[in-house]
Amino acid sequence: MSLDVPLPEPPSLDTVDPSEYEDADVGGDEYHREDLEESLREGAWETAFEDWAAETSLSADEWAVVTDLELVSHFDFFWDDFADRVGYHAPGLPEDWQERDLHPELESWATVSGINAGLTELGQRVCEVLKEEYVDWESEFEAPDDLPDL
Repeated sequence: MSLDVPLPEPPSLDTVDPSEYEDADVGGDEYHREDLEESLREGAWETAFEDWAAETSLSADEWAVVTDLELVSHFDFFWDDFADRVGYHAPGLPEDWQERDLHPELESWATVSGINAGLTELGQRVCEVLKEEYVDWESEFEAPDDLPDL
């Protein structure tokens, strides 16, 4: 399945210290956010988004929820020197989406789960494009052998 929607603007990268994310264990203190943000604007975002959109299972209606809630602007990408990779933090819909009445089109856990999974997949694709085609700096650390593949 593919998603035929306009290309959203790439996110401006946060200044949150990635070590503060509950779901990330980041080494080093040089996150290269300015470099990554420049790469996003120079074409990494467009390439990754188009690749992802060609394969995603998100529907246009689900993408409209993402757009309405401005979730793309909450992506964060950073260099994880210890792991020698581009890390990311994907936005997502919270578990209490029903109580918060976030959006009138959100009616099921399946929709929420699908949106969250789709955003995670987009974040991963962006990281791959950045690392493969834009990152030209070397890690100061040797990545451990037991690091999970992203």
